[in-house]
Amino acid sequence: MDRGDSSTRFANVVTPHLDDAYGLARWVTGNRADAEDVVQEACLRAFRGIGGFTGGNDRAWVLTIVRNTAYDWLRKNRSPAVVHVDDLEAVERMQLADDAPAGDNPEAALIARADEVRLEAAIASLPVMFRETLVLRDVHGLDYREIATITDVPIGTVMSRLARARRRVIDMLGADR
Repeated sequence: MDRGDSSTRFANVVTPHLDDAYGLARWVTGNRADAEDVVQEACLRAFRGIGGFTGGNDRAWVLTIVRNTAYDWLRKNRSPAVVHVDDLEAVERMQLADDAPAGDNPEAALIARADEVRLEAAIASLPVMFRETLVLRDVHGLDYREIATITDVPIGTVMSRLARARRRVIDMLGADR
């Protein structure tokens, strides 16, 4: 496959899924800058491997590369003792959102934003295997088979992890009340 064919194929297979790739990398790494680095490296890997892509579910193929790249990146750049790093840009955006004028009902907007922050914190505090399964299913909308392919586990394991992740989030949110 020549470089032109690879570029065209990359544009058709990988480019449509860059938002999902970034979203997954963001949840795995915990912050925007690291997620951007991971997606850039994943795109390089995908471009190098596009000739070997035999078709099928291109979204699952791309997200598998992103997931593997993210874990490789974490092993190289973070101590295993580091569980979560706050995203300073997200904190700044939240502060700006809190200062911005709300719609018709500022109290409702504030409550909704607080609920969103609590939900994001609950998801972020999940163990990685539960968090990635929950994010792939409930944020990115992948089906069980796609998640099983991406995470390289049986479908039953995906279903079990998803149920446990949801239960933990519900328990955490209930404990906060």
